Amino acid sequence: MKDFVKYTLATLCGLFLAGIALFILGILSIAGMMTVESAAPSIKPQSVLRLTLNGELQEDAPNNPLGDLFGSTYPTLSLREIQTAIQGAKENPNIDGIYIEAQTLLGATPAMIRDIRESLADFKKSGKYIIAYGDHYTQGAYYICSIADCIILNPQGQVNWCGMASQPIFYKDLLEKIGIKMQVFKVGSYKSAVEPFTATQMSDANREQVTSYLNDIWQTMLTDVSRSRSIKKDLLNEYADSMLTFRPAEELVRNGMIDSLCYIDGISRMLRAKTGKDKGALPLVSVKELAAATEATPKKGDKIAVYYAYGDIVDRKTEWSENVIDAETVCRDLRTLREDESVKAVVLRVNSGGGSAYASEQIWHEVKLLREAKPVVVSMGGMAASGGYYISCAANYIVAEPTTLTGSIGIFGLIPDASQLLSDKLGLHFDVVKTNAHADFGTPARPFNPSEAQMMQGYIQRGYKLFTERVADGRNMKTGQVEKLAEGRVWTGRQAVENADANGNLQTAIKKAASLAQIKDYHTEYAPTPSPWYEGLFDQQKKDYLNTALQETLGTYYAPLMSLRQIRQMSVLQTRIPYEPNFIN
Repeated sequence: MKDFVKYTLATLCGLFLAGIALFILGILSIAGMMTVESAAPSIKPQSVLRLTLNGELQEDAPNNPLGDLFGSTYPTLSLREIQTAIQGAKENPNIDGIYIEAQTLLGATPAMIRDIRESLADFKKSGKYIIAYGDHYTQGAYYICSIADCIILNPQGQVNWCGMASQPIFYKDLLEKIGIKMQVFKVGSYKSAVEPFTATQMSDANREQVTSYLNDIWQTMLTDVSRSRSIKKDLLNEYADSMLTFRPAEELVRNGMIDSLCYIDGISRMLRAKTGKDKGALPLVSVKELAAATEATPKKGDKIAVYYAYGDIVDRKTEWSENVIDAETVCRDLRTLREDESVKAVVLRVNSGGGSAYASEQIWHEVKLLREAKPVVVSMGGMAASGGYYISCAANYIVAEPTTLTGSIGIFGLIPDASQLLSDKLGLHFDVVKTNAHADFGTPARPFNPSEAQMMQGYIQRGYKLFTERVADGRNMKTGQVEKLAEGRVWTGRQAVENADANGNLQTAIKKAASLAQIKDYHTEYAPTPSPWYEGLFDQQKKDYLNTALQETLGTYYAPLMSLRQIRQMSVLQTRIPYEPNFIN
């Protein structure tokens, strides 16, 4: 018995001490990762930037060393970080070239993809090389890689080149089956964000605008690929119609889409020949490493602030909100930039399909005040439509990518009527005592009556009038001119260049901001600064896991189905693009 107690106590003590040791090691590991993260890596001579196109592409994203450590099928990629790394590769004498690994990009809009491609095109001006390799090229990845000096495909690989499509999901019949009817109030014949909840197919107006912007984006892609690959646009269209995905790899070489075929070990030999590294590890530098090294260089000259505003526009952030433009936070940040005398100009990077009309108005007001203090230039990303255009129109100057989706000047309200669900389906019945005619307005127990519906429509009309007035004021146009372009119509950046000032990317906007501020020697600082990765670590890991699992399962349909969750969090007045202009390619 004594031996049993002795051995049991010894085991418990051992486990306790091991737990303490593991805890200490964990703390030290996290501290080590924090130290490594803060230290700028040194770049060895004859290095190659390794650009891996795999993961969910966002405008900006915090570092996640634990995700990098344990691995993730779809890591989060930062567009800002990628562009910084490519610029650093151009300027750093220790970087000889770029090696692109084409895999799978999620959440990448045509404009974001083109941003990367344009950064690579600028890199080539340095005379350095770009090599691309893929087992399977998605259309977006191929579009990026088409700028490379050499595009290589696995002998058993594929190139997805099939054109573009948009396939919205309609929920009307589903909602009716469970006893929910959406009460819709809107202004704008092209304001199609409500259609998934009120129809089973596109309206003629929506089909017209989707056809227009899809064809325009596709023509931009055709033009770019045609120029870089020396293939006529007519042939590229023929390849798209011929289901190039299922063609033998050798045929892709013959028609000029691919330069050569080899397995991954052949890429290693090619890079060794380029770098002169016969033995040992190849001197490959990651995007994160080169971006960190580039940003660590001493800052000279005047400061231009680049402020990122991407995601849904909301009144305030909730616990599970991710990648949102929180009006409270954004307004506070813009006031800080306005009062900071060291900031000579501000570039507002907008990538948003809109959201709350109230929140958009508050941000518009702060942008207007900021403009009165110093130059403000908007750089439009994947989308700057509806509320995204609302917060942009007060700037001094607007730069849009040719494939940016913008416009969508319109207002709507979407309020569910759950009376059938509650009464017929669930057997709940309601009675009411009220002191005034509309004391029970907005209850889910009944639909709006005609007078309430009329008042709501009037409310929507006033919101639309205010929106058009803001645009007219910011763009030096008459309200009548704005109304002809409004009606909720979505345009590409190329189509809307008359209502933007120029086509270009973020660097175009930064140069314009410097010009307006009349400064020649300047540097950029980015805001808001992402929260440290270790804040809310475990909650974030849970969110990332759940979102990744859903994205992997649902694919293209992830975003539109997530819009259903957003409805209960929305304010009454909405100014947003169709919920998900889901590009299938």
